[in-house]
Amino acid sequence: MGTEISRLGGDSFRGTVTAGDGSNQKGGGMGAGYVNLQKQRKGQQRKVGREEEGSSLNRPELAAFVLALRSTPVTTLMLYVCDNQALLKAVKKWVGEGGKAKLVGTPDADILVEAIEEL
Repeated sequence: MGTEISRLGGDSFRGTVTAGDGSNQKGGGMGAGYVNLQKQRKGQQRKVGREEEGSSLNRPELAAFVLALRSTPVTTLMLYVCDNQALLKAVKKWVGEGGKAKLVGTPDADILVEAIEEL
């Protein structure tokens, strides 16, 4: 792990280290995927909806996060590595105390609610 995460101490994390990413290509649809850096199992990518359903830059990133959460047992600590600040901001509203976030009018609420339920 000779990357930035290693410099931040991620290589000595006592749980599972998972990295995720999404893509949104014009005409090609959206895709999401993740890799568990300890297990490196296959079958970790999914197509995320159809263009007719609407798309956003954050939708595939959220989907990758949900896939990673679903594959990690609740009792296992997980360090999730991503390159999308919008994903982190969307999820941060729902973690911890004192948040007054609402799903009404939130972009990609259908996928965000799945992430919240998993958390």
